[in-house]
Amino acid sequence: MAYAQQVDPAFATCLSTLQGAALKQGIPAERFTAMMSPVQPDPTVLDLLDAQPEFTTPIWDYLAALVDDQRVEEGRAMLAQHAALLQRVSAEYGVDPATIVAVWGVESDYGRVFGKRPLLQSLATLSCAGRRQAFFRGELLALLKLIHQGDLQGEGLVGSWAGAFGHTQFMPSTYARIAVDGDGDGRRDLVASIPDALASTANYLKRAGWRTGEPWGMEVRVPAGFAVNQAGRTQRRPVSEWKALGVTTLQGDAIAPAGLPGDARAALLLPAGIKGPALLVFRNYDAIYSYNAAESYALAIATLADRLRGGAGLATAWPTDDPGLGRRERRQLQTLLAARGHDIGPVDGMIGTASRRAIQAEQQRLGWPTPDGRAGRRILQALQAESTAAPAATRFTLPSNYTALAQSPALRSASNVQQIKGVTSGQFQGLDAWLVETPQSTAAISVFGGQLLSFVPRGGQDVMWLSPRRAELPTPIRGGSPVCWPYFGRQGQGTDVPSHGFVRTLPWELKQARTLPDGRIELTLAPPVLDTLALRLQMVLVIGATLEQTLVTENTGSSAASITQALHNYFRVGDATRVDVEGVDGLDYLDKYENYAQPRRQQGPWNLRDPRDPGRSDRIYTQAGGRYVLRDPVMKRRITLDTQGSRALVAWNPGAEAAAKMADVGDGWRDYVCLEAANAGPDVVTVPAGGRHVLKQTLTVQPL
Repeated sequence: MAYAQQVDPAFATCLSTLQGAALKQGIPAERFTAMMSPVQPDPTVLDLLDAQPEFTTPIWDYLAALVDDQRVEEGRAMLAQHAALLQRVSAEYGVDPATIVAVWGVESDYGRVFGKRPLLQSLATLSCAGRRQAFFRGELLALLKLIHQGDLQGEGLVGSWAGAFGHTQFMPSTYARIAVDGDGDGRRDLVASIPDALASTANYLKRAGWRTGEPWGMEVRVPAGFAVNQAGRTQRRPVSEWKALGVTTLQGDAIAPAGLPGDARAALLLPAGIKGPALLVFRNYDAIYSYNAAESYALAIATLADRLRGGAGLATAWPTDDPGLGRRERRQLQTLLAARGHDIGPVDGMIGTASRRAIQAEQQRLGWPTPDGRAGRRILQALQAESTAAPAATRFTLPSNYTALAQSPALRSASNVQQIKGVTSGQFQGLDAWLVETPQSTAAISVFGGQLLSFVPRGGQDVMWLSPRRAELPTPIRGGSPVCWPYFGRQGQGTDVPSHGFVRTLPWELKQARTLPDGRIELTLAPPVLDTLALRLQMVLVIGATLEQTLVTENTGSSAASITQALHNYFRVGDATRVDVEGVDGLDYLDKYENYAQPRRQQGPWNLRDPRDPGRSDRIYTQAGGRYVLRDPVMKRRITLDTQGSRALVAWNPGAEAAAKMADVGDGWRDYVCLEAANAGPDVVTVPAGGRHVLKQTLTVQPL
């Protein structure tokens, strides 16, 4: 078969050669052609061969990003959610659940991040160009064989640039040798099956020499004058010899690792030199190291596993005055950069080229001698200090065309928007709405206010509460997720403008609807343009197994403007008095019932059982981290709210007394809790002329 459609003749010749090798491994020529003829080379992967983060990132940055509070919290949730599966896998393979889940967390963020590069394209490119071609040809042939045998579907298969893929990022040859069928369906599918992935990970560690019940290592103290040339993973000695050299526990006691035989051999690691943490590591550390041969990677797995078991992490500080940032702190940094007008793309905690350039520009502005673009604690604290002096929210006047727009009939989708499968115009509980149906969920978005009214994951119940006794339009809709913009409440405003902004009482327009490659549906909506207001708003909703909602504010004027805003979520609950919300412990909050007079410190989760404020709440949590988990024991589910571009969370429920005076709430106050992704209180966003700000929330629903 000649690959005439290939642009690069050398690549086509290479594929012809690979076809012969595939034939020898039992893959028929026509099957090879069907899988490979659409593949084009991707030369960008060649640049990544020598830029792996395990070898190019300071270890304190690498571990700060991978072993952060968010990954620990989510990992503990996964241990609870998959407890029965993990107990079974641990009993069969001898690897403890925390270590299995730690691999899962580091490799794919518990199944969230599989990689974005088409696997066949990456491996074919690396097989035909660059160094290590023989290695990558073996991986490509292994992948083709897995597809041919039916373990995997080739279409849409993505992974890392180097070919690792699935929940725990196996290379194809490893997959072929070690993957197991953990769910009993007759296939080994590490992409779609969590049981297959976790069992295969345990099998890998067992075959790499994992010893049941033994620790991976321990943090120790080395004596003054210790010869650093004695450190290194391959320089193993009996524990007794390390004792003789003066190595002790952190408390200065004799080393006595629990679970190890008396003649156990160990190596001493000094990953940041003699002034950083010292670690005595044992056989199980080598098993972890074999998964991805990099010391920083193995330490990430090992220390995350320790924290999942309840440990506090490494005690010795890294030898730096500018520690690395976890993802929540990185999102805070990106939010500050975006507020200063830097176009960094999504606020996602991933520090890419655009974020580094923005950091470098701010370092130069601050007069730092070596502006390196690194996302460390120093630049975060410097920008946070400046943000406390942000101006008060702009005082808006009523746009000249607001009243006419608010009184106009509701608009349906613009005629030039192409109709797509899964999106229809109709009614939801008597409200004109766009109705969305995907394989994973359904949703409804009101034309009036552009308001999310409903989100129902497949097989579940509605995530949103909508008042059954709401007033007639144009009274604002009580429930769902009202869009409060360009100000929250009346923060910074007079009484001449409506509460919670202009757009929640205007008809919105559907600008675009499209189906994404993974089956999710994306809608782009916008309110009408308001005269005399230089700000423009656009909202993007992505509806699938989760719901993503993004507000994009653009300043088309010639001067900066400051805004507050919120996505005012009414989450449906079984009983508001029994709900707990995690993610706010230790945060300061401002209490409306105290006229926001002074900050209070939250202790434990938020709930309506707080003795300071029993049965009601109206709080703005400040310097918030961006992830909150609502636990509902009555509906037996948890709703996770992830926010980006926001450093405030509003928690509100009026309670029985106030709700009795609200015609559209009444005794319905028990049926909802409001958790609002917000820029409010001190979190005022200044959008420079020509700049933009992005506020995003993601809703995820899981069984409790």
